[in-house]
Amino acid sequence: MAEDRRGQRPSRGGSGAGRGGSTAGGRGGSSSRSGPRSDSRDSSTRGDARGASRSGEGRSASGRPTSGGKASGGKASGGKPTGGKRPERGQERSFRGRSEQAPRTVDQAAYDGPDLPEGITGAELDRGVRAQLKGLPEKLAARVARHLAAAGAFIDQDPELAYRHALAARARASRIAVVREAAGETAYAAGHYAEALSELRAAKRMNGATDYLPIMADCHRALGNPEQAIKLAKSPSVANFSAEAKAEMTLVEAGARRDMGQLDAALRTLELAPLTSNSRAPWVVRLRYAYADTLEAAGRESDALAWFHRTHAIDAEELTDAAQRADALERRQS
Repeated sequence: MAEDRRGQRPSRGGSGAGRGGSTAGGRGGSSSRSGPRSDSRDSSTRGDARGASRSGEGRSASGRPTSGGKASGGKASGGKPTGGKRPERGQERSFRGRSEQAPRTVDQAAYDGPDLPEGITGAELDRGVRAQLKGLPEKLAARVARHLAAAGAFIDQDPELAYRHALAARARASRIAVVREAAGETAYAAGHYAEALSELRAAKRMNGATDYLPIMADCHRALGNPEQAIKLAKSPSVANFSAEAKAEMTLVEAGARRDMGQLDAALRTLELAPLTSNSRAPWVVRLRYAYADTLEAAGRESDALAWFHRTHAIDAEELTDAAQRADALERRQS
């Protein structure tokens, strides 16, 4: 089911998604993205799994008259001038220059992209991202770098604008994995799930990375294909993910189970995760919250109340509404 997952990008296995100084999805970014955030319906189990070339303006060329025909401003077959007057040299060119320009096509608009903020130079990108652009001509690489940096800068505050910057980079350098990755992550942030899935698949084919699997799985969920989300969650490569990335995939899988009405299976999936970890990291908070929310959905209100309290106890950053959920349950039970 395609719900609004804006701002709910899962961290990826491995290095994590870059933000701000990296690309929107550049590997080797300076910090990882936060995971699922609470919403009115399914905040507990929704994983925080967070080109075209410019066509020129051609000019039509008029054909020459045949040897026996007449042309305005030309000569008849007898060699005498016709009634028309040939424009002075240069006058025809000036007339043509005053003609209105044709409106930009969709591809041209995507290629041009949004205006680049003056403060963004491309130097904000991670060194590893910049290295992938070195195969491009210098000016082209600089332009692509600026669009990628802008995508990273805007992805949280204006995901749609970030996506347009990523599309402008892709239009210029569609064969570079980090560019397709940025297009995929910004598309995901903006709610364009089919496009995100396509871009991340392309990036994975180019570099073989499995970091994108949690986001790809959540895209399948959003597109109404929970079975495909579960299939990705069972990928052998997940075993090599970091603890945080494993948690994100667990959240997506549990959410997919809930989408299919399999509450017991969703609970079992979450119970295999480190719910009792001593860590106060955001991913532990989200796991506990997801477990409490699923317990309540399954009718186990007493257990849910206990886990909402356990979630609130480590949620120093107030990533969830666990305290309010606990209060609501207590009032209902009193």
